[in-house]
Amino acid sequence: MNSAPIVVHRPSRTGGRKVTVHRQGRDEILGTAYSDHDLVVFLEGAGIADPETVLDQPRWVEWRDVPAHDFDAG
Repeated sequence: MNSAPIVVHRPSRTGGRKVTVHRQGRDEILGTAYSDHDLVVFLEGAGIADPETVLDQPRWVEWRDVPAHDFDAG
C-alpha cells in the first residue's frame, strides 16, 4: 500500500473535516468529523478495531493540509 487507507481531509470553510476510507479499490466517504470523537465513531462504524490507536499512525491515517486533530474552519 502506497498511502494510508484513511484520509482526514482539510477543514471546510465552516469547520469539520471530511473523512474517507479506501477499500475494495475505491474511496468511501464516512462523513464529516468535527472532533476526534466523531472520527473514532466513523472508524468504528467502518470496522476499524481500536480506532483511537490508529489516529496518529501515518500508515493508517493521513491528515491533509493542517495539523492532526485540528477541525477548525479553514
